[in-house]
Amino acid sequence: MNVTFEGKTETGKDEWLTPPELIKKIGTFDLDPCSPIVRPWDTAKNHFNINDNGLLKNWNGRVWCNPPYGRQAVKWLEKCAQHNNCIALTFARTETKMFFEQVWNKATAVFFIKGRLKFYHVNGQQGDSAGAPSILIAYGNECAKMLQSLQIQGKFIKLK
Repeated sequence: MNVTFEGKTETGKDEWLTPPELIKKIGTFDLDPCSPIVRPWDTAKNHFNINDNGLLKNWNGRVWCNPPYGRQAVKWLEKCAQHNNCIALTFARTETKMFFEQVWNKATAVFFIKGRLKFYHVNGQQGDSAGAPSILIAYGNECAKMLQSLQIQGKFIKLK
């Protein structure tokens, strides 16, 4: 997760970064609306952080969204679906209400990442393995094509 807006996570950290090698393998993005205030690398050409409140801003171009995990994630995935030119990264909690409402019924494709990601601290150091498996969610055909050609271990599934 890039930012937790409701407070600190169980580990005491409130900002976790997308692995830079994952972003490089996916491709380029015009906007990251969930960027941390302090980041050791860019995830897109433009960034919104907690002070900007990316949920209230207009999104343009291809969007990378690693939303705050927990109760806030549903709002971010809803905005991703509305924008329809976005790849989101979240835990693969496929049985949840959020997943049924915002992924199974709205996404164009998904990519289940094999194994567990290791997110990074804002100082650039890699953390331990994530507490659950991760999934990339494509909203829009262009983003689905990006996931379909992704050169990492996992499983691509076209939804619509």
